[in-house]
Amino acid sequence: MSRLYLPTLLFRTQKWIDDYSANDMRCGELSEAQLRKSFMLNYVSDAVDPYTLTRRSAFDRPQSIFCCNNRDISDKISVEQCAEILFNEFRQCAHAFSLYGPYRHLIIKMINHMQYGKGTPFSDTALDAALKEQLLNDRTANSSLLRIKGALIECINWRESSFPVEKIEELTKAIQKSKLPKFDRFQDNFNGMGITVHDTWATQISLLSLHIAENRYRATLSFHVQDHFGLDSTDISQQKFNQFMLFRIWFVLQHYNKFAFKPFMTNISTTIEIAGSHQ
Repeated sequence: MSRLYLPTLLFRTQKWIDDYSANDMRCGELSEAQLRKSFMLNYVSDAVDPYTLTRRSAFDRPQSIFCCNNRDISDKISVEQCAEILFNEFRQCAHAFSLYGPYRHLIIKMINHMQYGKGTPFSDTALDAALKEQLLNDRTANSSLLRIKGALIECINWRESSFPVEKIEELTKAIQKSKLPKFDRFQDNFNGMGITVHDTWATQISLLSLHIAENRYRATLSFHVQDHFGLDSTDISQQKFNQFMLFRIWFVLQHYNKFAFKPFMTNISTTIEIAGSHQ
């Protein structure tokens, strides 16, 4: 029987870690005409018009009977001033999606990182804690953690207190049948995780350690999840995103060729110890 060498990779998604070619990692590639015609992004912000680089007033809003009057030249601002105003409004809009809980501050940190981080990867201990909480509290039948636990019990050679290396594939199959950790629960719509991460791009799961003795096992698993803090054309074309000013501002700051603020990779990692026994 072949020896199992640890750590060993159990699973990784088909989508790559650090895939900078993904559509939601593009920036600065769209003109005003494209934003208006292809994505119907005519009215982006209550505070400023990013196309004419002018400040707005309450009279400029679409529901106002005075909407679309020509603005005075004195209302003109620079590209940098316009971006600053849009980011401030972006932060204000984000509060509606992060009302409570220990993760509500994350969206502001991530918006700040988009504004000043120049596309560098982002990580935070609160994100790692959120991933761990999600994994440990998932009691559904499709929980990836519970499926790994079940597969370990089935695959361990209990008579010899060992794990046959050829059984690693069974652990991989168990994960493939599970629901990978995401933040798409109802509470994630309001606790800050739905707006910061929601779905995920790539996941890697590794077995770091495994100890078997007296019909019991103890193991350590590593979960590495990566998401993209960026929007693509599919996102903004959906009514559920386009209807909110937050996403319109986000898309324009990222994709409009006058701004071109870079999206970034969000890295989330945690290790979890599990244990079980053979009856």
